[in-house]
Amino acid sequence: MGNLVAIVGRPNVGKSTLFNRLTNSRQAIVSDEAGTTRDRQYGKCEWCGHEFSVVDTGGWVVNSDDIFEEEIRKQVIIATEEADLVLFLCDIKNGVTDWDMDVAQILRRAKLPVLLVANKADDNKDTYGQYEFYKLGLGDPFCISAATGSGTGDLLDKVVETLPKKEKDDLEDGIPRFAVVGRPNAGKSSIINAFIGEERNIVTDIAGTTRDSIYTRYDKFGFDFYLVDTAGIRRKNKVSEDLEFYSVMRSIRAIENSDVCILMIDATRGIEAQDMNIFQLIQKNNKSLVVVVNKWDLVEDKSQIVIKTFEEAIRKRMAPFVDFPIIFASALTKQRIFKVLETAKEVYLNRKARIGTNKLNEVMLPIIEATPPPSIKGKYIKIKYVSQVPDTQIPTFVFYANLPQYIKEPYRRFLENQIRQHWTLTGSPINVFIRQK
Repeated sequence: MGNLVAIVGRPNVGKSTLFNRLTNSRQAIVSDEAGTTRDRQYGKCEWCGHEFSVVDTGGWVVNSDDIFEEEIRKQVIIATEEADLVLFLCDIKNGVTDWDMDVAQILRRAKLPVLLVANKADDNKDTYGQYEFYKLGLGDPFCISAATGSGTGDLLDKVVETLPKKEKDDLEDGIPRFAVVGRPNAGKSSIINAFIGEERNIVTDIAGTTRDSIYTRYDKFGFDFYLVDTAGIRRKNKVSEDLEFYSVMRSIRAIENSDVCILMIDATRGIEAQDMNIFQLIQKNNKSLVVVVNKWDLVEDKSQIVIKTFEEAIRKRMAPFVDFPIIFASALTKQRIFKVLETAKEVYLNRKARIGTNKLNEVMLPIIEATPPPSIKGKYIKIKYVSQVPDTQIPTFVFYANLPQYIKEPYRRFLENQIRQHWTLTGSPINVFIRQK
């Protein structure tokens, strides 16, 4: 089970810049306008052999001044409930603000480690400002410059040293783990109850009553798997407004700990931005996917045309990854509940699929010969051989070529689509690598 680190702080202290630095990505949109980060706020950081997830809370603020600070306070509270460690970012050039004092008060009460980070210490004379931060009562500040990277190494050493060591969970190996994810009120707990046939999860109509991952072993009717459920009761006062950020924070754990994600979409509401956020988490973690359109019993027109339109809309939003099953079900009437489990099991087996090297070359080489990669600067690119890499988490194929650096993304996607057309890998992500032969 991975650790989760949350970056908190008021707008414009450099949360996104630090996030980019830690996750080696340029993906968060960085600009000087407060509140510009959105849906690029989750990534993985590796340091000295330790891997952990990083969440930049800055992306979740509704940008209007009166609720701005209230929103951020909520983010901070949710972050302290969900993360294993909080990085509290301040701006050394501005010094301590009232707002920083407020947040420090929430963080001092939290039952988890907090590291105080004074950002924008771009040159040595800036570091004289660090002594002011002792009044926040959160220990020694780390002076860093997220923009240039100075000081971030010491900070990361401390993060790795402070993160709680996770025990291995006592789950048997080789048994698939299915996580039911989706935004609040899409019917996650109801479908789990429908699977298990007992009211083990408390199902209420208040969105967001679920907390903490619970594993339930399910072995009947020829199935054997763990259900990863983020279940448990939550204090209601916190959840009323800030559900989107909350449901993403919640989903991270469930998704990271599973093999197959069953993404619940509410048939009465269609696919929304929040469903896309969760879908992106599933993709970033290379998990297999089954989409369940729940509450199908409430839809009046169930004609093939409606079903087709709905499916197309979902695949269009989730492109380029479109090879996944979509099931129209109802947790309430138990309609097609069994189909969901059967499909999740198939998708899990697809994830483990092995394709013989001879067969692969027999099918793929003629296709590549008929549609070779476009030549670049008059050089012909030849792919001579393909094989599947054994013992990988998801099916991984390597194509050996004379000039791999010239093969672009569209052609890689073409190769992936051809593999999907000839072998059943539905629901599972695939890696396609092109290497020097």
